[in-house]
Amino acid sequence: MKPSTYDTVDQWYKSTLNSLESRTTDDTDDRDPQSSMGHVYKTVFHGFSAKLTRDQAEEIKTRPEVLNVFPDQIKQLHTTRSRQFLGIRDPQDGKYNKSSSVGILQASDYGSNVIIGVLDTGIWPERESFHDRELGPVPSHWAGKCEHPAINSSTFCNKKVIGFQAFGDTYRDPPRDFQGHGTHTASTAAGREVKNASLFGYASGTAAGVASKARLAIYKICSHDGCSNADILAGFDVAVRDGVDIISLSVGSVPQEYINDPIAIAAFGAMDHGVFVSASAGNSGSSEFSVTNIAPWITTVGAGTMDRSFPADLVLGNGRVVTGSSLYSGKPLANKTFYPLVYAGNLSNAGSGEADCDSGTLDPKHVRGKIVICDRGGLSRAEKGENVMKSGGLGMVLANRNEDGEGVLNDAHVLPAVAISATSRNVVFDYLIKIKRSTATMVFRGTQLGVKPAPIVAGFSSRGPNLISPYIIKPDLIAPGLDILAAWPGQLSANGLASDKRRTSFNVLSGTSMACPHVSGVAALLKGAHQDWSPARIRSAMMTTAYVRDNTGNPFIDQFDNKVSKMWGYGSGHVDPERAVDPGLVFDLTSDEYVQFLCGSGYKITDIRGITMKSVNCNGKKMKPWDLNYPSISVVFNPSNQTKFEVAVARTVTQVSKDASRYTLSIESPSGTVVTVDPAELVFSKVEEKLSYVVNISAKKAQLPRGGGTSVFGRMTWNDGRHVVGVPIVVTWQN
Repeated sequence: MKPSTYDTVDQWYKSTLNSLESRTTDDTDDRDPQSSMGHVYKTVFHGFSAKLTRDQAEEIKTRPEVLNVFPDQIKQLHTTRSRQFLGIRDPQDGKYNKSSSVGILQASDYGSNVIIGVLDTGIWPERESFHDRELGPVPSHWAGKCEHPAINSSTFCNKKVIGFQAFGDTYRDPPRDFQGHGTHTASTAAGREVKNASLFGYASGTAAGVASKARLAIYKICSHDGCSNADILAGFDVAVRDGVDIISLSVGSVPQEYINDPIAIAAFGAMDHGVFVSASAGNSGSSEFSVTNIAPWITTVGAGTMDRSFPADLVLGNGRVVTGSSLYSGKPLANKTFYPLVYAGNLSNAGSGEADCDSGTLDPKHVRGKIVICDRGGLSRAEKGENVMKSGGLGMVLANRNEDGEGVLNDAHVLPAVAISATSRNVVFDYLIKIKRSTATMVFRGTQLGVKPAPIVAGFSSRGPNLISPYIIKPDLIAPGLDILAAWPGQLSANGLASDKRRTSFNVLSGTSMACPHVSGVAALLKGAHQDWSPARIRSAMMTTAYVRDNTGNPFIDQFDNKVSKMWGYGSGHVDPERAVDPGLVFDLTSDEYVQFLCGSGYKITDIRGITMKSVNCNGKKMKPWDLNYPSISVVFNPSNQTKFEVAVARTVTQVSKDASRYTLSIESPSGTVVTVDPAELVFSKVEEKLSYVVNISAKKAQLPRGGGTSVFGRMTWNDGRHVVGVPIVVTWQN
């Protein structure tokens, strides 16, 4: 609480800095500490950023008015088909059945009164995806501005891109997006319809963001060096103050305790102000416990594939066809002509993945006039191809290593190139070893639609369990994140190569960064259709209506190994917007319930205050962490210190449909457990009625799987004949 002797918190903070006396012995910077003050946070977070010596940081920690001090860190950045793949029905489409129930676009007016705050690398506002034709007035709750010394706000912003601000070093950088990431994510969430969009002919069609009339407020928090904690906090703080409804954040690092995670802290403040926060799950691949942005008040989004691919064949000299993928659009190799095929590394040690194809390691004598195999990893994929071309190579095969798995990533290469999986790599190397004079050619097959199975959990998408809160399943759900076509800045090549002078208005990118804005856009549509819904209701609607089977009717496959995916890869399932707009029941949550969850999770009072900026009282009966009213259930048994394996999990649902309803239950118990629910039927008579139930989960020690750290998965489903409310269940045994 600010002392009354100071008129403003700014004065209080500056006085605190001025009062610091400590200096390290090698500190040669004699500037007034006040001059090192950075951002002052007043909305989602209370405090300031400043440049301090290590001794100063330790000194300020001891002050009774300071809850916490954490170092600034740099975090990293984590379409034509996706809206159709999401199943969104467009009233303007001739195929739309107007006699059916009102779709999410119609119910929300395409999100026209909703503001999405995109915290990223900026924007290229002249792209056609950001025009404001036929848009109504800017929403009345907008209180932000379009501001940067190097822009003309009247031309940089319009009724679509309604705000722009930059922070930290990005404020001194050019205001535009010179990385492309922010332009791509913004147009994915809310880009306008653009006909004849493509990347050099690939993925052609009409490009449209999920909520194509939603307004965009752009907060440039990332530079070429990454995204600093101080600037992320500032972006959140200003965005919430400006009146955004949704925050889309495709940024993250490794999972960490909430008290040390500025994203978790800022997201809590945003949620407390009624702002929905969607964040990417991370791109750390198939390793468990890799998912980030895991606080329960954040909606964490993993990535899945769509039913679209860009197949390309590597045809070996023995007639074997190895199918890979490519976005190469230049002159193809000569028809039915085979070329020498070589590995850029030592063939006797091909399994080591040593062929980085750095320009200094490629011998022109070895690669000239040949198709060269390079290992994925190290340099950027497009840069490897550029190096092969500069060394005289005719084409490149980008081969996944074992750690890369089966999923391949596409790039707009400057020479004929095909990306192949780890399994296909083995086929190719078997041929190389057996045939002394190996040859091959490439065939590029363009864009293929209607691919099955889809969706598949993307191989790069980070996985649960939740490292910090094991009773909360993360990621929450998945959305399209592989090969997403969206807007691209005017001064950038599609592949990041300065030498490539081709320019494009759209680019294809992959990552959970691309999945996150899909969910941000769906959240905007839900907010537009249900303006009184809380962030928890919006997330619940998406999670409980998500689907868990692909377009062949089978459980999701994991792209990494082509085996059935564990729930850690997809959470509640793949988002389904048309079902989410009318979910029937929702699991609501207040900020005070999150506080009690932190109490029940064993956090110190001072840490909870540092996370929530709220007065905290953990006295009395504490909430058990598994009782947080979340739309999924996760419990943990520990055979080493438990003799009884039973737990009761409490949940409360709110009816959001208007009609009286009767919900019956079906249960798929996790293997080795018994799940019962009391009551097993829920009868509602009116909208906003709340009913509670208890989920009893039990297991016998003899039924426990061998080994520690084992999880088993199940699902419970409420059904009233019109709505299906799915809730995943995970039971984990720890050592």
